Amino acid sequence: MKLHYFQSQSHRAALAGIFLILVPNFFPNLFHPLGRAYPSLFSEWIAPSAKHIRLLEGALHQEISEKLQSDLWSPLVYQGWKPCRDSSVVPFNPEKSRGYIQVFLDGGLNQQRMGICDAVAVAKILNTTLVIPHLEVNPVWQDSSTFTDIFDVDHFMEVLRNEISIVKELPSMYSWSTREYYATGIRATRIKTAPLHASANWYLENVLPMLDSHGIVAIAPFSHRLAFDNLPKEIQLLRCKVNFQALAFVPHIKLLGDNLVQRLRSSPSTNKRTKDERGSGKFIVLHLRFDKDMAAHSACDFGGGKAEKLALAKYRQVIWQGRVMKTQFSNDELRKQGRCPLTPEEIGLLLRALGFNNNTRLYLASHKVYGGEARISTLRKMFPLMEDKKSLASDEERAQVDKKASLLAAVDYYVSMHTDIFISASPGNMHNAMLGYRAYRNMKTIKPNMVLLSQLFLNESIEWPEFQQAVENGHKNRQGQIRLRKETQSVYTYPIPDCMCQQN
Repeated sequence: MKLHYFQSQSHRAALAGIFLILVPNFFPNLFHPLGRAYPSLFSEWIAPSAKHIRLLEGALHQEISEKLQSDLWSPLVYQGWKPCRDSSVVPFNPEKSRGYIQVFLDGGLNQQRMGICDAVAVAKILNTTLVIPHLEVNPVWQDSSTFTDIFDVDHFMEVLRNEISIVKELPSMYSWSTREYYATGIRATRIKTAPLHASANWYLENVLPMLDSHGIVAIAPFSHRLAFDNLPKEIQLLRCKVNFQALAFVPHIKLLGDNLVQRLRSSPSTNKRTKDERGSGKFIVLHLRFDKDMAAHSACDFGGGKAEKLALAKYRQVIWQGRVMKTQFSNDELRKQGRCPLTPEEIGLLLRALGFNNNTRLYLASHKVYGGEARISTLRKMFPLMEDKKSLASDEERAQVDKKASLLAAVDYYVSMHTDIFISASPGNMHNAMLGYRAYRNMKTIKPNMVLLSQLFLNESIEWPEFQQAVENGHKNRQGQIRLRKETQSVYTYPIPDCMCQQN
């Protein structure tokens, strides 16, 4: 009997070994650090269980007062600032253009938006004609979406027609000036060494002579190539005009976004009760910045054990070829400094501590979450009415944006523009973009206190009442209150006072 048992066990072990050997040959993407399969076979398919059990129990059983609910959903009071009037005083005369300027923009949607705004500002400084910016293929998401795939180009040109001259394509005499042309060698018309945060004078001294000589100049790379300080008031106003007025999404993105917003403001089909006044028609957008890139780049420990650490280290090496290495700080040191993004569980606990309950409509704005559904299961337990693009929209509605990271991000961006409250799980480009947009519109945005939260989560003995009180006290003035831009800070994140004027 024992012999038969051991033979059976050996047989099973052999089959398992053969399976592990053969699977990589049939499904190589599951094992490749850049594979699109999701979740990956070894490090992502089983996410760690809830880490803060004591806090989770307290969150699930807390009672929220009527006053706290009312305060949470109340819009911001007027804070004395409104968008300034248009920046242009004298309409631009296309006949005075000094030539054509091309820019090539990398990064994701939010980086590209900032680059477009800066490109318009540089064109204004140089008195040149801007060619509709070229968006590079994103090396991580392999997205080849163009400017016209994402933004309404006619609206863009109409809003800015009195500011600068813009063309969709170069005239035939310059048709040779393409991305491929600049990729094959050193070219006299390309500027490759524009410094980060260059001044207006740098462009006048280094770029204008090239325009006068060749009639065209191409700047690549261009991201973050214009300073935020010591610029004329009209240039700062123009940047905000581009960001908050000219960059409108194409109609089908707006239509899908409007449909999602309408459904979020309707009663959930699973909720048979009558809508109450506290949360009726209101919802939060949570930007859950918890993709594999973020996890690898942060070098933090997210509880997945040795397999996860090895997988993220390998991914980090392949993507950044050694430019991003594991930090010399320990995980606890990184967390105490507030440098580790909040996990889905932790951002859920923050929201519950602030007073949002299980009837809250929560829209998840995110690319693929590292760890998949298993990673967000605790968050979903706290917010069972959580939705995203896939749960709210049909396959037909998503057909034009599916598998296109920039378009998917644009839909999330649009919904985030129209939500009652926006919060991000960690600082980043989307977080910064929404801080700026919603400050410009005086809309509520919760800015997590990363240092405070990290210290609270490291305290394994903390009880829910103490945690809840500390969170509430630490976020009283982090819900959209006016913050004036400091030197070197981005005008797109802090548009006051450069782009807004005080009014009684």
